[in-house]
Amino acid sequence: MNRNILVIAGLDPSACAGVIVDLKTLMAWRMYGVAVVTALTSQNTQRVDSVYPVPMEVIGSQLESIVGDIEIHAVKIGLMPNAKTIELIVELLKTFKLTNIVVDPIFKSSTGYQFADDKMIQAYKEKLFPMAEAVTPNLNEASILAGMDVHDVATMKEACSKIHQLGPKNVVITGGHLDNRAQDVHYDGVRNTVFDAPKLATNHNRGLGCTFSTILALHLAKKTKVVSAIDPAKKYLARAMQHPFKIGTGNGPINHNVAI
Repeated sequence: MNRNILVIAGLDPSACAGVIVDLKTLMAWRMYGVAVVTALTSQNTQRVDSVYPVPMEVIGSQLESIVGDIEIHAVKIGLMPNAKTIELIVELLKTFKLTNIVVDPIFKSSTGYQFADDKMIQAYKEKLFPMAEAVTPNLNEASILAGMDVHDVATMKEACSKIHQLGPKNVVITGGHLDNRAQDVHYDGVRNTVFDAPKLATNHNRGLGCTFSTILALHLAKKTKVVSAIDPAKKYLARAMQHPFKIGTGNGPINHNVAI
């Protein structure tokens, strides 16, 4: 079954996150990935040095070229460099009637670089989330979006409900930063489902959020419900973390070359 997934995200030249990781994920799951780059970054396993937004006309040209020739079955949205880019992406998604959209809101890098300002966060909430089939914030992002401290399963459930009111059909708060267990909480507007797994001790965990959201998108392309995609995603990530690429001197990337 041929499925084409469009990823709209930033380029990380160290291949630890962003578009490159999304395409690695899709190849591992035997899907075809196409990409629109929203920002060029200078970063490595230790830090993000700089972010260079791609001009609006270039983003539009990339997307128009792709959808003019290739059928798109799902969309994963990652790093956005500014509010204007978010607004442009929203208009393009509407124009080309793209569906099965998964939004991974990236406010801060795992190395501490701040990507999002107040205008961007408002654009996520008001423009992009209402179009999303699923959003996948981590604990910090959920805290900002819900306007509350999210630190355990109980507060994750409460935050899911608040974020769901912004318009996405599914909310998945990822709990990789919890102290004891790797617990994710899904909410579809009716019920919460908690996905629990052991927390793995490793510093080679870059690209987890990118990979997770891309796996949800490819399952949507296969017409699988979001809630049914979370467990296989977590199991794949656990395997990828246990066989990491040991590169650089900071937090290294996971290994996508593991069995699905």
